[in-house]
Amino acid sequence: MDNQHRPTDPPPLSGITVVAVEQAVSAPFATRQLADLGARVIKIERPDGGDFARGYDTAAGGLASHFVWANRGKESIAVDLKHPQGLEIVRRLIAEADVFVQNLAQGSAARLGLDAASLCANHPRLIAVDISGYGAHGPYAHKRAYDMLVQCEAGLTSVTGTPEQPAKAGIPAADIAAAMYAYSGVLAALVRRGVTGRGGPVEISMLDSLAEWMGHPLHLTMHGGTPPRRTGVAHAVIAPYDAFDTADGGQVLLSVQNDREWRRLADQVLEQGELSYDPRFATNTARTENRKETDEAVGRVLLQLSADEAIERLESAGIACARLNGVAELATHPQLTARDRWREIDSPVGPLRALLPPITLPGGAQARMGAIPALGEHTNELLHALGMTDARISTLRQKGVVS
Repeated sequence: MDNQHRPTDPPPLSGITVVAVEQAVSAPFATRQLADLGARVIKIERPDGGDFARGYDTAAGGLASHFVWANRGKESIAVDLKHPQGLEIVRRLIAEADVFVQNLAQGSAARLGLDAASLCANHPRLIAVDISGYGAHGPYAHKRAYDMLVQCEAGLTSVTGTPEQPAKAGIPAADIAAAMYAYSGVLAALVRRGVTGRGGPVEISMLDSLAEWMGHPLHLTMHGGTPPRRTGVAHAVIAPYDAFDTADGGQVLLSVQNDREWRRLADQVLEQGELSYDPRFATNTARTENRKETDEAVGRVLLQLSADEAIERLESAGIACARLNGVAELATHPQLTARDRWREIDSPVGPLRALLPPITLPGGAQARMGAIPALGEHTNELLHALGMTDARISTLRQKGVVS
């Protein structure tokens, strides 16, 4: 049967159930990836406000932008884990799950008996993921670990910013790094379980994850002895590789990767072919040593062109380039529109725009971009599935065990 006419394949994680005691970004973003691939994700939230990311802002029609981004496609049950009956409800949900994910403060899950080692000892097929800031052992194990703090500890801020001022990344890089390693760790563990029949613990730390992403500056420093300089949007060891102003107030970034490209830039874009062999510019080493003069030569020409004219001239010469877009420009980016990357997802405040996940799968399988849950929206449904009567659920509500 040809691909065009065969039935759509089910999402690859259909039939997999994930229970998550999660908050903020690292664990929620990891489990959202699993939900997009078809897993059923049951999100455990506190009755008194739920995941605290729900309160970060009200930008998405009254919902928090972080929460909207990281929590579509999940079921929310509001349970007090500090109450023995609430903890028992969560234990029963985990007993029927394939995967458990938690990113509570270090030590909190162990005190509740919800750490990966304890759960996997009782449920051999369970894959249990502990996400922490710095790992379970060592002098930093119990330090508070918010994203920006880990960016600082991992040295990301030392290589981000201008020569005068370090800066954090504009996105929660440590959280996202941990989320993506948790996500890929779960997928690897599911493959292993398919072979061996056994689950097991998966440990992820934000510091470990971001340290891996620091690979280039880390190896440059360890093996070369000199940490890379902060250079704004310029490249530390390639020139010209920077953003340049244009006549209409825009900015265009260009990148010359080798000396052949420099000669094309000088001849076809700058229209100053004599710069091709000027000893100050003829090699990347020379251009980097003479970065100021190199950038001035490029900048003088681009400042006479509009952004559109600069892009057209650079692309005609085969020089890599980009516009320095803002976030608003990303939301209307013509490439995302042309490739039909936008969808609408349901939420308690109505439909909201969201991007398709970056993974495109063969066989017609579609990402399951489910609704963003209201706090405790699925509490009754999940408790009924555990065999509880309405009267029993009402009693639990009166005691504050669920909401």
